[in-house]
Amino acid sequence: MITADEADRQTKARHRALWASGDYAAVARDLIPGLGTELVLATGVRAGDRVLDVAAGSGNAAIPAAVTGAVVTASDLTPELFEAGRRSAAERGVELEWVEADAEAMPFADNSFDVVMSCVGVMFAPRHQVTADELVRVLRPGGTLGLINWTPQGFIGQLFATIKPYAPPPPPGASPPPLWGDEAHVRALFGKRVSDLSMQRRHVVFDHSATPSEFREYWKHTYGPTIAAYGFNAETPERIAELDRSFLALLERWNHSTDPGRTAYPAEYLLITARKV
Repeated sequence: MITADEADRQTKARHRALWASGDYAAVARDLIPGLGTELVLATGVRAGDRVLDVAAGSGNAAIPAAVTGAVVTASDLTPELFEAGRRSAAERGVELEWVEADAEAMPFADNSFDVVMSCVGVMFAPRHQVTADELVRVLRPGGTLGLINWTPQGFIGQLFATIKPYAPPPPPGASPPPLWGDEAHVRALFGKRVSDLSMQRRHVVFDHSATPSEFREYWKHTYGPTIAAYGFNAETPERIAELDRSFLALLERWNHSTDPGRTAYPAEYLLITARKV
């Protein structure tokens, strides 16, 4: 019989493999190049601040934070993403610490950081309350918390709803990632442990591909969760065909561009800032 600890290790290994597949650094570069800088500005990162970027991926928020002169730690469960991050950091002329870490059990002391942030990263840890508790734990009293999370109603939330029937089953106790973009859910997660809680709905436009079908192929080959859904159905061609049709229908419905040879997908996110009490 598998113990709870072993089951958790297996879950983390699958999660790591999911995000190591594809090319998340390309997704961050192609689709959301400005979100990390936006989060750094929203949290008011300054030179000398101790900053932790949780589920940092290839550093799209951690690197802009380091540019300010802050002392930055980029942590992620998937260290395979760090190589691209180190290259980007070198190109920007900054240094930061890269640490393999589980967002649900971080290897950092209580009250260690002036700013704790995550840009569409920590929302994918399966146990939301455990993750929120860790974010608060490592942040010093009076320190700033900053998150950018996709909303359930927005494009990415609907992408996940589309692939959900075809995706591998989530681990026991997991919550859907886009719930981190729901205001009531966020308030419940942090409760009275934070003050000055601000939540703003904003959007970024994806205009990377010429056609919806081309954009579908982009997601199929670069984004871990999409790759996992297709891989899970690899031996069932009719399910692959169904997923292809559902995915294309989503992309055709959400395309806001009327210009031939262009697409535009407004993707809503929730920008969250707060202070630890």
